[in-house]
This record gives sequence, structure tokens and C-alpha cells, in this order.
Amino acid sequence: MSVARAPFVSAFSRRCARLYGILSTYPPTPCGLATFSAALARGLEMNGACAGIVRVADGLTTSDPRVLAEMHNGVPTSLAQASAVLNGCDVAILQHDYGLYGGRDGDEILDVLEDLTVPSIVVAHTVLTGPTDHQRGVLEAIASAASAVVVMAHTARRRLCDGFDVDPSKVTTIHHGAITPGPGYGPDLSGRPLLLTWGLLGPGKGIEWAIDAIAGLQDLVPRPRYVVAGRTHPKVLSSEGEAYRHMLVARAWADGVASSVTFDSEYRDLGSLTRLVQGASVVVLPYDSREQVTSGVLVDALAAGRPVVATAFPHAVELLATGAGIVVPHGDAKALGQALRRVLSEPGLAASLEHEAARLAPTFAWPVVAEQYVGLADRILTANKAVPA
Repeated sequence: MSVARAPFVSAFSRRCARLYGILSTYPPTPCGLATFSAALARGLEMNGACAGIVRVADGLTTSDPRVLAEMHNGVPTSLAQASAVLNGCDVAILQHDYGLYGGRDGDEILDVLEDLTVPSIVVAHTVLTGPTDHQRGVLEAIASAASAVVVMAHTARRRLCDGFDVDPSKVTTIHHGAITPGPGYGPDLSGRPLLLTWGLLGPGKGIEWAIDAIAGLQDLVPRPRYVVAGRTHPKVLSSEGEAYRHMLVARAWADGVASSVTFDSEYRDLGSLTRLVQGASVVVLPYDSREQVTSGVLVDALAAGRPVVATAFPHAVELLATGAGIVVPHGDAKALGQALRRVLSEPGLAASLEHEAARLAPTFAWPVVAEQYVGLADRILTANKAVPA
């Protein structure tokens, strides 16, 4: 059952002009949505607002004062309590991804939305090209019930507006945010170039193609080293254990590049991860997915001014189109290796990619992104006031 901290809502109301309630997973949950929501909350606070969290419960505990309540999937009273807490805020922001909420295809989110009396913004992290009928119906119902829907790429907006029965006027594109690092870090050009992939591991990450690509770069001087940083995704770990990681280690040995590939599963705080990313010569995103319209890792890489080599998933195709990286076909280790070789050895190419990434970086800063959510909320609240009671 949800445990609400009603007095804290009142405390919020006393010290800020507007309170946003965010429904999502939240740290210490190790997932992208949790990280996104925590960063968005901080960005809203940098814009003078307050943010409270209704956290999707997962058995982990937190003492973060932002957490107003926990919502337990599959418990109707908890869903109702979550709606009640969100109704104590000025605007509700609900993260959406299939599998986040209870019910079939996460359709319990509709129970929460239908009980809201305050304006709501739904952030759609996944927009499928070939959804099942039920997946399509869930997202269409969400879009109908919400005051606004946010997607994080123009590709996602086209998919949603062209492939689903939604009101296009409700759909807004706001980039995924990122921490923009300060000066002082950069690749160590005196040593071996660092190729980096990071994030939660599991099948579909395509790390095997990058390992195969590294095998074709052993003639370069100095030889590049490849670091795969991140723990195995908790859901993968519970169902498959470390089978994917073990397969990757075996592949590195079979390819003869075990001495050039490092698997780093240690937990990294924001500062440590920032230093690691800033030290990369190239960020490698070899994902298998052809559906991915949102990649926080991609945005983080660009915000850090790093050159990117990525497979042609939609978000990469869109963000790298102006020259901040190179896009290659999925599952093609040869093409991946050729692109990496170009960045590492072609005169001026890495500098050109870095320059374009640095040009894009300010647009991804969390305060800038959060300001766009504030602007969207302003428009929704103004429109609601204009509607006669």
C-alpha cells in the first residue's frame, strides 16, 4: 500500500510557487527511468519549482525527502493513493514505458490517470512501430487521458502521430536531458585510446559486435582498449543470471582480444561516470534495437562532447545527422570496425565530431530541458483557466 507523506506536500507548497508530482521508478532503483526522473526533479528545482516523487515500489527503500509516496503495482488501494498524492500537486508528470506498471502491458497506469484532477504530462519513453493491438490501445488511451504527451525525438513524434490515434496537438518533443560536465577532463592522448560502452547489460546491447570489431583494430598503434562499464540489468540477472556477460567474456577470448577488453561492473557515482565518459576517445553504441527512440547514454555522450559510433537505431540516426558521430548498420562488426578505425586514425575527423557534439551539448543540459517542461505546464495551466467551468 502506498505510504504518503502528506505533511511534506504542505511543506513543499509553502516554499515554492509550483509543485510537480512525478510518478516513476526512482533511485536506488537501477534503471534509466529512475535516473531520468531524479535528474528531471533536480532540473525543475533549478527552475524555481519543487518536485515530489510517487515512486513505483520494487522492494528497495529510500530516505530521499522528495519521495512523497510509494505505489505498489497490482494493489488498487495503492493506485488510488498514488492518484490522491499526485492530486495534491499542481501538475503530474507520469513516466511511461511498457512493463513499468502493473496489468497487461502496464495498463494499470490508466487507473491512475483517470483519477487525476490536476493537469498531467505523460513522458512516452517507447513508441513501437509494430505494437500489438493492446499495446496500441493502452498508449492511445494514455494520450487521450493526459493533458499532454512528451516524446524525446522527432522520430518518436512522427511514429506516435502517424501510427496511433492520438491528437497531434497534445504531443510535444522535448529532448532527453544530460549532465553537461565542466572543463578539466578529456581523453589521455598519450596512452591507448579508450573506446567506451556503458549502461545496464543484457541481450540486445550488441556488445558482441563491438568485441568482434575490436579484433580488427589490433594493428593500430597504440592499440585501442575497450571498456564495457555497467552491471547486468536486474531483470536480466533474475531470469538469466550473468549468461550474457559470460558469453561476452568468452567472445573476447575467442577473438584474441581479452587483453584489450575490460568489463567494469563497479557502481559509479555521477562524478566517477562523468570522468570515465570524458576520458573516452569514442563512445560505442552497438545496440541491436531498431525501435529505440530514446537513449540517455547517447545524449550523455554528446553532452560530454564525445565522438559517437552507433548502430542505426532511430535516436542515433536523428541526433548524429549533423555530424557528431557515425552511424553503421546493425549487427555488422566489419562496418563498426571501419568506423572506429576512421575516428581513431583519420586526421581531423575526431576533432570534427567533438566540435559538433560540443555545439549540441548545451541543448541537452537538464536545466534547459526542465525549463521546457515548465513552459509546457504553463501552457496547459493557462489553457485550463481559459475553459469555462
